[in-house]
Amino acid sequence: MTLKMMAAIVAAALPLAAAAQSSVAVYGQVDAAIAHEDADSPGVASRTAIHAGQASSRIGFRGTEDLGGGMKALFNVEAGFGIDTGMGDSALFGRRAVVGLEGNFGMVTIGREYTPIDNISGATHILGQGFYGTNLNAFANGRMTRRISNSVNYKSKPMAGLKFSAAIGLGETPTGPSQDLKTVSVEYQQGKLFAGIGYASYDRLASGSDREMIFGAAYAIGALEFKGNYMVGDQTGPNNRYTQANLGAAMAFGPGKLFGNLQQSKLQNGARGNGYAVSYAYSLSKRTNVYASYGTTVNNERAAFSLSAAGSTITPPASALGADPVAYAVGLRHTF
Repeated sequence: MTLKMMAAIVAAALPLAAAAQSSVAVYGQVDAAIAHEDADSPGVASRTAIHAGQASSRIGFRGTEDLGGGMKALFNVEAGFGIDTGMGDSALFGRRAVVGLEGNFGMVTIGREYTPIDNISGATHILGQGFYGTNLNAFANGRMTRRISNSVNYKSKPMAGLKFSAAIGLGETPTGPSQDLKTVSVEYQQGKLFAGIGYASYDRLASGSDREMIFGAAYAIGALEFKGNYMVGDQTGPNNRYTQANLGAAMAFGPGKLFGNLQQSKLQNGARGNGYAVSYAYSLSKRTNVYASYGTTVNNERAAFSLSAAGSTITPPASALGADPVAYAVGLRHTF
């Protein structure tokens, strides 16, 4: 082989080598359910609606570039939209919008990111933060924080099954309370066992900091899974401490999977709501499944806790204490 031929081969291969060093992917999922929802409240009619039932519809773009020395640059932007109207969320890339670096030191990202508490919440909830009865109602009512804007985030590499995460969301306020959110978590993963604990402090008011906490665990035995978590949202002020506990199980039957979850939400003033949920999903392929979902929240005489699915939250009016929201749906989800 002559030197001229070798040079030509190397020159032709350079673009392919460069392409191999970086990648960009488009991904997402589309979820549509026909649902019937009843807030069980005077003056509030039940409704039949179309929205996401198992997981929020979204489209995202993510990519990496190899920088050498075991380090790479990365980005991820993700937009949510409603399958019923095609309209996007209030923010274009409100689900996630980050850029960062990853290497032997771990991963650092800057932008709008999921909180460490939400990561544990999703990993230890049997409904996967979808279906009726999901723990998303804890985030929808403002007691817990799911995403943080203006954030700097760090995730360590796993060491003997342990992983550490920390983040700060800058409030960017020139006067008054900083509005900063600071949060940390520790996760442990060993085989089919997962456990995590997280804490957050939110400087929302000058009189004190709101606090958020979570502990969760998950374990699988063959086709059977168990997941549970306990969350606390302790906002500044009297009788504001909110707690939610979830305990669920799932069993796979061939291409089908049955889910069940028990949930209890409580406020310091004695308000209590017990949630009951059951869902079934059947896989038509690796990327497409059909499902049915049912959930209800049974509130005591002091409570009006909500019932959530991926694309909807049913909240009785504050005056409708003791109302028991209920909903069921059938739907289809496709991922790409």
